[in-house]
Amino acid sequence: MAEVAAPRRSRITPERAAELYEAVLDLLREVGYDALTMDAVAARTRSSKATLYRQWGGKAELVVKALRHSKPGNVGEIDTGSLRGDLHALVTMDDDCTMEQNSALMRGIAMAIHQNADLRQAFQEQLIEPEMAEFQRVLQRAVDRGEVRPDCPALDFMLHMMVGGFVTRALLDDRPPTQEFLISYVDAVVLPALGVPAV
Repeated sequence: MAEVAAPRRSRITPERAAELYEAVLDLLREVGYDALTMDAVAARTRSSKATLYRQWGGKAELVVKALRHSKPGNVGEIDTGSLRGDLHALVTMDDDCTMEQNSALMRGIAMAIHQNADLRQAFQEQLIEPEMAEFQRVLQRAVDRGEVRPDCPALDFMLHMMVGGFVTRALLDDRPPTQEFLISYVDAVVLPALGVPAV
């Protein structure tokens, strides 16, 4: 009987991976995606480049995993009993300081996504699609509770509205979003579009 090779275990502990992810995000903030290299990550983290490639395959995968790791919580775990409560919890997962850091980081990543197909694919598969699935569960609970009509046309544009609140604040006001701004935005724009009272 032929022996079956055991799956190769990762040599990187979760704590070490967290250190690497933090270093990757720091480098992204300093130099941007295009100038970030695996050599720079290896030097900053005192790792071998071979280990980085073996564990993550390449720069795009490593960057997206670092972005995923930096997320403060799981959208799908939010369940306050009301859509208003859920959306308020969602937009306050990060404090204002973290939002400011992430706003600058995401602006740089957004530019790189348009120019790098591998980054775009990894971002779509590992961040966008899972987030959309979790967000749909939040919305479905609101429909199941009777807060939102199942045929409400705004349901198809919820993610666009939520992302728009983050992006346009920096674009139009040249300021990062804050918890106060996003809560006001949810109450004034998002909930009325869904036919949900904001009080």
